[in-house]
Amino acid sequence: MPSGKVRFYNEEKGFGFIQGDDGQEVFLHASVLPQDAEVRQGTRLEYGVAEGKRGPQALSVRLLETPRLSKRDRKSADEMALIIEDLVKLLDGMGERLKQGQYPERAQSRQVATMLRRVADDFDV
Repeated sequence: MPSGKVRFYNEEKGFGFIQGDDGQEVFLHASVLPQDAEVRQGTRLEYGVAEGKRGPQALSVRLLETPRLSKRDRKSADEMALIIEDLVKLLDGMGERLKQGQYPERAQSRQVATMLRRVADDFDV
């Protein structure tokens, strides 16, 4: 099975590209990632390859290693304070809806989960 590193990945759009160890660039779609996988630039992967309409495409992806952020890459404390305040307001609103017996829509749930992971990554350096 070939391996490589994620060269680019846009979580909102659900796709990116892998730079294979052999130099080949491979398209990566969110649908082939393991559930709840965190993928960002530099993540090491093992994957199968199939020829798609526009070239090589990754299949059956397995995460090997996700790089950690360095302290210099994380947001400033002032920026994080604003993000946390906004996140708390958002979670309070979701909590009220849950008390009324209504789960949030799937898109909103995914967005909140993504935000929580990013905040956790900035704290866990």
